[in-house]
Amino acid sequence: MGAGASGSVAAYHLAKAGFSVVCLEQGGWVKQTEYPGNHAAWELLSQKRWHPNPNVRQLAIDYPVNTEESDVNPLMYNAVGGGTILYAAQWHRFRPSDFRVKSLDGVADDWPFSYEDLEPYYRQMDLEIGVSGLGGNPAYPEGNNPPLPPLPIGKVGRKAAEGLNKLGWHWWPGYNAIPSRSYRNLNKCALRGTCLTGCAEGSKASMDLVYWQEANNNGAKLVTGARVKEITVNERGLAKGAVYIDRRGREHFQPASVVILGANGVGTPRLLLLSKSAKFPEGLANSSGLVGRRLMMHPFAVVQGQFEENLESWVGPTGELINSMEFYETDEKRGFVRGAKWDLMGTGGPLGMRSAYGGRPIKEAWGENFHRSVKKNLGRSVAWGIIAEDLPDENNRVVLDDLELTDSDGIPSPKVIYKMSNNTRNLMEFHIERAKESLDAAGATDTLASPLMKDCGWHLLGTARMGKDPETSVVNEWCQSHDVPNLYIIDGSVFVTSAGVNPTATICAIALRAVDHMIQERRNQEVPV
Repeated sequence: MGAGASGSVAAYHLAKAGFSVVCLEQGGWVKQTEYPGNHAAWELLSQKRWHPNPNVRQLAIDYPVNTEESDVNPLMYNAVGGGTILYAAQWHRFRPSDFRVKSLDGVADDWPFSYEDLEPYYRQMDLEIGVSGLGGNPAYPEGNNPPLPPLPIGKVGRKAAEGLNKLGWHWWPGYNAIPSRSYRNLNKCALRGTCLTGCAEGSKASMDLVYWQEANNNGAKLVTGARVKEITVNERGLAKGAVYIDRRGREHFQPASVVILGANGVGTPRLLLLSKSAKFPEGLANSSGLVGRRLMMHPFAVVQGQFEENLESWVGPTGELINSMEFYETDEKRGFVRGAKWDLMGTGGPLGMRSAYGGRPIKEAWGENFHRSVKKNLGRSVAWGIIAEDLPDENNRVVLDDLELTDSDGIPSPKVIYKMSNNTRNLMEFHIERAKESLDAAGATDTLASPLMKDCGWHLLGTARMGKDPETSVVNEWCQSHDVPNLYIIDGSVFVTSAGVNPTATICAIALRAVDHMIQERRNQEVPV
């Protein structure tokens, strides 16, 4: 269920292998002509219809989320393609250390597999997606060689690189799921810089463009406007299928021999908790009590540098011109564990970061200060985005709302309870100061930091973690439920740790690995009939 990143990978590969596939997607198709990026008003349109926060958009296809007890707002999008419709398309692999956090740093847990186990699937996903980047990055093992050349880093990237070079710090051209030349059915990037409101050029690798035409050609059936309310089970505790409501309010049952769930780190635990039964009184697949717990959302800070020269900082791509992993690994002398990746972005058009994220005080962002800021900053500023590794904490969680908040079909909404840890707070303070230092070295006349952007919860991870022990995990290393052998969870919910990079490449690689295992073990799969 879900036609986002992981669900699209699974549907395509299972259909290609000859399996009968039905995918239930809550949203619908988004036409390329609907995206506002090639219109003058695109920044204004991004404030409502194309805002990444469903509580701001309030579309019929969305469900509201109670965030009263959360430091960060979860961001998501319901459509064929899911969150990849609005993502910035940064395409980073985890580093080997990210799978061994407990062994190396004595915190969190180790994953049940290694970077080397996942590397073939990373490589295959790079080819299917059409990743642009430069091989040979010393921050990674050999073999991380994207199929397409990197996108241009532009004046913005060159300026920031000057500062890093002076300090002797690592940087590398960005990895983007955006082709630097036409690739398969994707067009060459036009560098418009409007990626966060959907790509009007048909260039960004959103999953609707990458997979669904071929998945349909291979026999996969996609049901849109299907809001799933429950996964049902039989007397043996095996999943039978899903109950969903269509856009006319009619209820349907979709039977299945195997149920695959990919509804993101908020939607997946919501559905599991909704699917209570006599067999599973605490929620489906929840004998460990960990469904919904250990939520990780990658707190995100931005450090902006102002320069005298025109850097054309509206030129795309939006997500990553260059990146730095100089301070990614643990250094005990810093007073915290783990680290963060920096990704360099331009600052867009006149509204700049206001077009995608919120969080700065009104007096700084609007009124006379807004006009003064536009005159000063337009085209002349750069921004480091800092993705902080978020350690798992069982108190950070997704539960069903207790205040009767529901979606438009009356299904209980999720409530997110999330507080940033002291370790993360100290980590971000350190990285913000280093980012300022790098911009000063590049010649910035002024720097400004947004220490935590409220609307930054793109990365919804950890709420159905994987592991070998059924008492301390929800799924095994193949994303198969310990409790329900014919239920698989393949989205970011299964993450053991969050790492400090954008997770979509890893979500897709894990989904592909799980599907490969399903295909190989199909004769041993337990099914309800």
